[in-house]
Amino acid sequence: MAAVTSLSLLRNCAATTVRAFAAVKASNPNFKAFLLPLQSQRSLCRVSATSNEEAAAKVAAANADSGAPTIFDKIIAKEIPSSIVYEDDKVLAFRDINPQAPVHVVIIPKNRDGLTELAKAESRHVEILGQLLYAAKKVAEKEGILDGFRVVINNGPEGCQSVYHLHLHLLGGRQMKWPPG
Repeated sequence: MAAVTSLSLLRNCAATTVRAFAAVKASNPNFKAFLLPLQSQRSLCRVSATSNEEAAAKVAAANADSGAPTIFDKIIAKEIPSSIVYEDDKVLAFRDINPQAPVHVVIIPKNRDGLTELAKAESRHVEILGQLLYAAKKVAEKEGILDGFRVVINNGPEGCQSVYHLHLHLLGGRQMKWPPG
């Protein structure tokens, strides 16, 4: 839900920016002087979207250790549809519903086993952590992005983790920028 809210907010900001450009250009032949304020407006839109993501992460963190099924548990159980791109006996990978790149795949362990976030990893999780990274490579190969991709793990509320079921984001299909965020 937070992703939908953020996406709506970003669309509204984009529409406002386009309308502002059109109005300024139509009424002022020297409209380049107005670019700085409009860039500031876009920055405010980005800050608002970021704040929403941060708020959603804090809410998710409050329920992190409840043991309740996550949205990912429901995807694994096929209770919620998803666009699966890779599956084996331990790992499931599916397209993100709010992609941040042309290729954006979420990779999860099928069994949480207490692994709600990377910070909770123990020595018993070494095998599944390796399998998740290997699955990321397999998906990158399948998606044709072996020449360049990024693997991201958001950890905890300050890392904007919104689902407390360890997961990797595989991003690619465009030039990645540095620093990431």
